[in-house]
Amino acid sequence: MGSNIFDGKTEDELWKLYKKKKNPGIRDYFVKQYAPLVKYVAGKVAIGMPHNVEFDDLVGFGIFGLFDAIEKFDPTKHVKFKTYAVTRIRGAIFDELRSIDWVPRSVRQKTRELEEIVRVLESNLGRSATDKEIADAMGMTIEDFQQLTLKISGTSILSLNDVWYTGEDNDKISIAESIEAPSNLNPDIIVEKEEIKRVIVNAINDLPEKEKKVLILYYYEDLTLKEIGQVLEVTESRISQLHTKAIMRLRAKLTSLRKGIV
Repeated sequence: MGSNIFDGKTEDELWKLYKKKKNPGIRDYFVKQYAPLVKYVAGKVAIGMPHNVEFDDLVGFGIFGLFDAIEKFDPTKHVKFKTYAVTRIRGAIFDELRSIDWVPRSVRQKTRELEEIVRVLESNLGRSATDKEIADAMGMTIEDFQQLTLKISGTSILSLNDVWYTGEDNDKISIAESIEAPSNLNPDIIVEKEEIKRVIVNAINDLPEKEKKVLILYYYEDLTLKEIGQVLEVTESRISQLHTKAIMRLRAKLTSLRKGIV
């Protein structure tokens, strides 16, 4: 293929051409063009991960997501490729992390236990539980509870990417996608998906103010935990704790509501 295929063509025109001809040269062009996006997403995922997960491995997993995004992207749906690709790249990374089972069983067990306690507590209280209330219910000190939220911070990012709903054509939706990229989904499931999104938005609005801010800055504004720390003028580890607690509350609330809406 000569380089002249790119001359004067917009990206939209290249997408249309690629969808018709599946030209490997155009695919390679897109891979090269969006490779920095894979590193960016891998960098965000790497925050809060234990040391046994290598950044280069995350990038490797993400590249598969980029290939998948290039193959499945539909330029007629008026969604930016970048928005679509971020979801696919992140999904590929989390699928791979799940398959290699990197979370120690003891941490997973504690995470489930904490989530269930938060769910029961907040259902009974009808409001967000304080750290002290959660720590008391767990039978631990505030200090131990804070340590626990730091220890499970990696799993909270993973848990937000759990599949929340599977629609027609096996169109899977995670909680993270419901928060950030509603326009990517199959139009046939928009009604159900809108209901899910409404529940998630309401659940986010019920979070304590600081936790809500962290989620919005992380998922809507696309800031890293370090950048959010600078915005809110607290340490990165404090942001990590707030993020973990926000996800715990969100998942607990959604677990309570799930049977009613899906």
